[in-house]
Amino acid sequence: MKTKIVCFFGIVLFLVLGCAQPPLEEMESAREAVFRAENDANAVQYAGSTIARARDSLRRMQDEADNKNYDAARAHASDAIASADRAVAEGIAGAQRAGVESDSLISTLKSEIEETSRNINGARYSNLPLDYDSLDRVIVNAYNTSDQAEADQAAGRHQQALDRAQLVRTDLAEANQAVASAAARKK
Repeated sequence: MKTKIVCFFGIVLFLVLGCAQPPLEEMESAREAVFRAENDANAVQYAGSTIARARDSLRRMQDEADNKNYDAARAHASDAIASADRAVAEGIAGAQRAGVESDSLISTLKSEIEETSRNINGARYSNLPLDYDSLDRVIVNAYNTSDQAEADQAAGRHQQALDRAQLVRTDLAEANQAVASAAARKK
């Protein structure tokens, strides 16, 4: 009787372990989700660490599946999908933030350029000792880069627009600082 019970449990255990199948559908869904995130420009730009988490979950999923730990593989597949979806959402949010920020910055650039140009002309009128050719190039460059930033913004390249606009603002700040320093030295 003991032998029959042991055989019975042995057969049941064999059937349970032998019938366990890898979660192929979940694993394929995880691979597709991570692939989508990796190929989403906004996710790549604004959610790189979240994509890295998705890749890590994908790697762990495969390791667990290779070791026939299918429940763990299924859990990692679910984590990979969630992280990939979160990366895409973070990418959208990041692009929207960059769009709003670049819109705001670009809208003030022309007036900042004009103000800096007036400061340079005032310094020229006051005969402050400055390299006016260099300062004039800063103004021309600022207008050109501002135009490029506006074109980037219109094309939806918000981060590039923001980077260009910040560069213009930095150049203008340096020009204004040069004028202010020359004025302070003259007094």
